[in-house]
Amino acid sequence: MTLLPILPIWLFIILAVLLVAGATFLLAKGATPARWRYSALVVLVLIAGARPGLVGASAPVANTELNVYFVVDVTPSVAAEDYNGKSPRLDGMKEDIRALATELAGARFSLLTFDSTAQVTMPLTTDATALDTMTQVLTPKAVYISQGSSISVANQLLAQRLAAAAKAHPERPRLVFYLGDGEQTADSAPEPFKENVELIDGGAVLGYGTEAGAKMREFSFSSGSPGGYILDKSKNYQPAISRIDEKALAGIAEQLHVPYVHRDQPGNISAALGKASPKATASAPEGMDSRPGAGRTELYWIFALAAFGVAAWELVSLNRAYRQMRNPGKERS
Repeated sequence: MTLLPILPIWLFIILAVLLVAGATFLLAKGATPARWRYSALVVLVLIAGARPGLVGASAPVANTELNVYFVVDVTPSVAAEDYNGKSPRLDGMKEDIRALATELAGARFSLLTFDSTAQVTMPLTTDATALDTMTQVLTPKAVYISQGSSISVANQLLAQRLAAAAKAHPERPRLVFYLGDGEQTADSAPEPFKENVELIDGGAVLGYGTEAGAKMREFSFSSGSPGGYILDKSKNYQPAISRIDEKALAGIAEQLHVPYVHRDQPGNISAALGKASPKATASAPEGMDSRPGAGRTELYWIFALAAFGVAAWELVSLNRAYRQMRNPGKERS
């Protein structure tokens, strides 16, 4: 059980001490029924004013209180043309980021991107226009400068960002949306996401691509325009094929304690968000999200209701005493 007094704690303690002292003094002079009722009323009002509650309930959280992190794969494989038919996977990621930002309008957004390394492309900001601009200019990394990528290379950067946000504003929930295809090209196994994952209050891992896979166009270092298809030297220089690894993506989702959702076509992000993050569903009232586990079950009303009952009892008693004073003979008869 936790307490959230309706007044600053120092003022609440002073008032509580004075009221309890007064009630104790009156009882010491004579424990009449009226004074017992007064004492009970004091105790009940003080308990109600302390706002007792049980943690773990669902509490409404405004979108403006959310910190949202998009962790986006920009390795060469996100150019694979198997999203919604023959579109690059990165197109789907951009569309979903825009849709999620619309659903969570008013939140603070940050964009983290990764290829062979991870970087903060955009720090936390409420400027949705800036997020849209930075998202739309994302391009896959040029294959000839790619040194192999790990699907978890952003783990340390994300952990640092989460810790900094929790320290600066611990009251703000933190949502993480990881967008990628799960393809591991680094020689070493991916490191798990384990540091500061307890600071994540919701989100999802969104996966892009198909099991059949698709060819990828090359993006040069100096231009955002796509070139020819990336060739696979091990297969006689045939176009390389990139395939989604949903097992790897599901593993990341498990590590982050958020669901995995496969995204193969645009639209219906509300349903995906509802499935992906019960802590920030699109079905919540406008401007609000439900964050299970962060709220409280308020108990003050029980004591407030009891105090009202005692006060009503006292009023009835005073009314009866008043009528006896006005008509002593009638009351006795």
